[in-house]
Amino acid sequence: MATTFKTFLNNDKTTTRTLLHEAIPITGSIISGTYDTSAGVSRNIKDFSHGMFQAIYDYPYLSSSANHIFDIAVGYSANSEASSSTSTQNSKKINVYNSLAQVLVGNDTAGAIREFDEDGDLTGGTKLKEVFFLNFARLLSKDEIQKGSFELKLGVSGTTGAARYTGNFNSNYIMKITDTSGSNKYYTNSPAGEYGILYATASSAGQGPGTAMVRSNSGWPCGLLYYQTGIAVLSGSVFSSNTDGGILNPTHYESTEVGGEQNPALSTTNAGTVTFEQALTGNTIQAMSDAIRNRIYNVQFNNTTELNSAIYFCRVNHNEFNYSANPTYTSDSKIRIKRDSTDTPASYFTTVGLYSADNELLAVAKLSEPLKKDPTNEMTIRVRLDY
Repeated sequence: MATTFKTFLNNDKTTTRTLLHEAIPITGSIISGTYDTSAGVSRNIKDFSHGMFQAIYDYPYLSSSANHIFDIAVGYSANSEASSSTSTQNSKKINVYNSLAQVLVGNDTAGAIREFDEDGDLTGGTKLKEVFFLNFARLLSKDEIQKGSFELKLGVSGTTGAARYTGNFNSNYIMKITDTSGSNKYYTNSPAGEYGILYATASSAGQGPGTAMVRSNSGWPCGLLYYQTGIAVLSGSVFSSNTDGGILNPTHYESTEVGGEQNPALSTTNAGTVTFEQALTGNTIQAMSDAIRNRIYNVQFNNTTELNSAIYFCRVNHNEFNYSANPTYTSDSKIRIKRDSTDTPASYFTTVGLYSADNELLAVAKLSEPLKKDPTNEMTIRVRLDY
């Protein structure tokens, strides 16, 4: 039990913050159903009776070794043209949109839920009213997604409606979506933390008409990425042509490879083609989740683990702590290690204790080896607490 204490001064304490990053690749082969059964049911894809989102696992979800990867949902604003009493699961799609918008965007001064804003300034401009949500598990995103590291490759070819990662969509039509400006430009006006804008370009893997798939083949805003919550909000404009308010080059909708102007590349069956609006209003959330999941070619990002540390500099002057508090340090009122009365006292440090203001032990730090202390030397012991 300690009997001698020394108070920390302001210059004896400091804090540090270290960010640790880990690369997270999610291949489309897992997302689109590596574990399909003969009946065509993806055992690593879990649907729920409430029908409001779909969960994806890296193994069959009933397995004890399965890890939850992310959830997919789709929704639209009550102000969207897709909102109608005749739309499939209309109220659920609005509820999904509103519940996430309230958490990620917040309410305006009148108390109404804000809509997702394309440019992030919340002052007006284009709103994202029809969106997909990719909610990454905390197991993958950790404390946050590293800014500027997110990349999603998405198949937008209309060659076949049920186009899976396995090759049914034309690989010339892969859109690359990134938060390319996230590392130096992001927004902090969200109640959920920091977020960046997602931009779409034609994938470098695309050949032929795919290289000019996106309007002018330049970066077009197509969603938002919330770094701390690990949620990507993807605009439905990635499946619509410029003439319909989307970002795809309408020239390629007239190509036989893409299926014509009426095909937004999001059909949920192999038969026929539909526009994005028709698919959105005529299908359940589960069916729409299946459709976009089967077109995810690859997702990758770096996660971030934030390591905060409090560093205490325990400074020991030459005339301090030269005696041990151990009862066995003395015998018959004499210091055991002293042979002659003229010998200087000495002690050996093995442990540093950090105490509260009322001398209650809060933390203990162990030294790798005992350190000798006597009146002829001084030392500073650096103690770090990570949290």
